[in-house]
Amino acid sequence: MIIDYIIAMLWSISPFGEAKVGIPYGMLRGLNIYIVFVICLISNVMVFPLMMFFLDKVNHYFLKWNFYKKSAIYVARKAKVGSGDKIKKYGFWGLIFFVMLPVPGTGVYAGSIATYLFKMDTKKAFLANTIGIFFSSAIVWGTTYLTIKGSS
Repeated sequence: MIIDYIIAMLWSISPFGEAKVGIPYGMLRGLNIYIVFVICLISNVMVFPLMMFFLDKVNHYFLKWNFYKKSAIYVARKAKVGSGDKIKKYGFWGLIFFVMLPVPGTGVYAGSIATYLFKMDTKKAFLANTIGIFFSSAIVWGTTYLTIKGSS
């Protein structure tokens, strides 16, 4: 049982799923739905400070490697094209909305990259990401809960 909580937490910090995968995983494994929500939410929120540290302190060392540099430029272009206009136009609120969409390509990783690229205030961006993650997690949690109840 504890291993399932750890796996749900790991999905929540993974760029391949975030809490959008961690919450359903935990709920479908029969774990306590409230504990799963809190663990996955907190795990997903913790990604933002780690990403900002990486982008501020470590990123410039990796840019020396051609493969990493090409990948970083690709991701930066995708982030600017996909969310740039809305985040620049609406700022804090645009970032909340972008992070809260429970679809692939949005979330705290993309929100962190957007924060870095658009040189937003880190404290405000952390709050915006946290609010967005909360709403995204609540949407996924509610949808998963209703689906489980409907199928049982």
